[in-house]
Amino acid sequence: MNLKDKVVLIAGGGKNLGGLLSRNFAEKGAHIAIHYNSDSSKAEAETTLADVKAHGVNAFLYQADLTQVDNITTFFEQAKEKLGGIDIAINTVGMVMKKPYQDTTEKEYDTMFDVNAKVAYFFIQEAGKHLNDNGKINTILTSLLAAYTGMYSLYAGSKASVEHFTRMASKEFGTRGISVTAVAPGPMDTPFFYAQETEQTVAYHKSAAALGGLTDIKDIASFVEYLVTDGWWITGQTIFANGGYTTR
Repeated sequence: MNLKDKVVLIAGGGKNLGGLLSRNFAEKGAHIAIHYNSDSSKAEAETTLADVKAHGVNAFLYQADLTQVDNITTFFEQAKEKLGGIDIAINTVGMVMKKPYQDTTEKEYDTMFDVNAKVAYFFIQEAGKHLNDNGKINTILTSLLAAYTGMYSLYAGSKASVEHFTRMASKEFGTRGISVTAVAPGPMDTPFFYAQETEQTVAYHKSAAALGGLTDIKDIASFVEYLVTDGWWITGQTIFANGGYTTR
């Protein structure tokens, strides 16, 4: 699919996987709306923006807490105003917490479900309102959805609902030619992963995948790019792209 002058909106598009996607789409000629959350990630987001603009495309940064639904709406509205009709919307936003079930709190529950489920729900909703016909929506989940393990009850639980959001939205938006998918990577080799793990658990995760090692964000980026371009006929599904880390 030719991406020249297409408009791609990416939540969490300033760094890690989102940053790589922003750069890759810009290299292919797309204009990019880049969201980032906090001041702590501002410098990385600004670097991504500079890299994106170096490809001669239009782009802008949008900083906001997307757990406030009005901010999601504003992001889509600004993207349309600044860049034109939106063709692809990708949500890479997520929060991980590794903690025993008995030790988790109500506040932690609310926070995790706000970030991982609420943001995803209303991001898909706004995408359905604002995307051009034949647009594409993708959300990043986790392969823990197919794991038999402890310690990740809130992370996996809050991400699990997005599988259902994806199916329902794909059915409702399909009459406009809009595909809706989710990708469930294995543990990715990013700071997002290491902050929760010990040296021993990192070693385990590296050994767990049948193909060996942690998931490389380059492998996930290329797969997401496929789903929102030539792979648009796949819709309503969560795809486990993890090198054999888990399977159903």
